[in-house]
Amino acid sequence: MPKMKTNRSAAKRFKVTATGKIMHKTSGKRHLLRKKSSKTKRTLSKYKELFKGYYPHLEKALADKL
Repeated sequence: MPKMKTNRSAAKRFKVTATGKIMHKTSGKRHLLRKKSSKTKRTLSKYKELFKGYYPHLEKALADKL
């Protein structure tokens, strides 16, 4: 059976930590930043852990990362 290929679009959007968590960037940091406070922009720029319900879907996409 051939190796599973990593979905490159998923690999660019998600990062896997050493403990196995899948992290993603939060939305809302692309435009309309003038009306947002500095605190809001700072929290939006951080990585956030993905909802655990999405893990089974991404296990196939991130085959070699997990």
